[in-house]
Amino acid sequence: MRFRHPDGSTVHLAYCTNVHPAETLDGVLAQLRDYCEPVRKRLGRDRLGIGLWLARDAARALVHDPAALRGLRRELDIRGLEVVTLNGFPYRGFGDSHVKYHVYRPDWTEPARLDHTADLARLLATLLPDDMTEGTISTLPLAWRTDFDALRDAAPRRATALAALHTLAGRLDALEELTGRSVRVGLEPEPGCLAETTADAVEALGHGRSEPPGPAESAESDGPAAPTAPVMPAPPPAHRIGVCVDTCHLATSFEDPHTALEALGRAGVPVVKAQLSAALHAEHPGRPDVRAALGTFAEPRFLHQTRTRTPDGRLRATDDLHEALAGENAGGLPDTAPWRAHFHVPLHAPPEPPLTSTLPVLRDTLALLVGGPVPRTRHLEVETYTWQALPPGLRPRSRSRLADGIAAELALARDLLADLGLKEIP
Repeated sequence: MRFRHPDGSTVHLAYCTNVHPAETLDGVLAQLRDYCEPVRKRLGRDRLGIGLWLARDAARALVHDPAALRGLRRELDIRGLEVVTLNGFPYRGFGDSHVKYHVYRPDWTEPARLDHTADLARLLATLLPDDMTEGTISTLPLAWRTDFDALRDAAPRRATALAALHTLAGRLDALEELTGRSVRVGLEPEPGCLAETTADAVEALGHGRSEPPGPAESAESDGPAAPTAPVMPAPPPAHRIGVCVDTCHLATSFEDPHTALEALGRAGVPVVKAQLSAALHAEHPGRPDVRAALGTFAEPRFLHQTRTRTPDGRLRATDDLHEALAGENAGGLPDTAPWRAHFHVPLHAPPEPPLTSTLPVLRDTLALLVGGPVPRTRHLEVETYTWQALPPGLRPRSRSRLADGIAAELALARDLLADLGLKEIP
């Protein structure tokens, strides 16, 4: 779906197909037929944007078979679908029965992550609509944090990850020179990752940060030289690498949208794309009925990082919801202040009381992103991939019901954009 911003530019709204995980090209083609086209028809639109997820094997098949890639592009056109953004975060296995920590591998210290992302960029340059010259890809925010913190070589591994992003930027420059299409990549801050928050993204990507002094700049001393902090590489170029703001992740970490976006702006870190999603919110997690309701969302497939803010402003965290519920004496979270869990709940259907969602955070963030005189990003993507991980009574029982739910989410997002003064383009 396309919208005209008051400044005259086009803002794109899509939904992410990682809710229909498939590892092969045949599976991707089936998604287009069974879900994407039916969602478009439910919305009564001639054209629908999708944020395509291509697993490693599907992406490789397309890279090595130009005819298959042309066939995918034809299939998109026939079904009234268009792609301006890809979700490059999950590498493979996102449809497995137990995903959890596996979604964070390979990370940006491993060549496979760089090669996969570069492949996605090549594919996107071909899949872009004829009248569009810019595409975006969201990706892993460097790595899962403990993979770094638990190792003595954490600083060199950070440097390796940033160097890989520099290499990617060079490949994207070459791709634009070859095809005339510009592809940008956004690190997607997520709880528990090396770049958990926008502040972490600024530290990694900010172009106004100061470098620690090198040996030549150190003061002379008669004693042994003091150890110096490793110098990280300069941040990758902002015209290629920025952030993808996920409003569920933003809310889970209790970030204030205005503070977060202003910090990104001051540091020169662009918002490449935004994912419109809502987290699970429990206002009174100490109550038995609230804990029982939260327990129905603790499930074995995805990781549901959970956070609370203490009276002194610090965040307390667990990697998963069932850990938070274990009780403070067993390593769980204190329950005297609200909890938020990284569980993408449907935008149009927050859970029944005593739980709710962080839809207000999404609304505030969207207003800051596209409600001003100039949009801060032009690529928006609804990303509720947890439909089949919802408590059993809330899960869609058929393809048709899932398509109904996705269409309802997009309709809500469409209405929010209209309220901000954007006009839908037929």
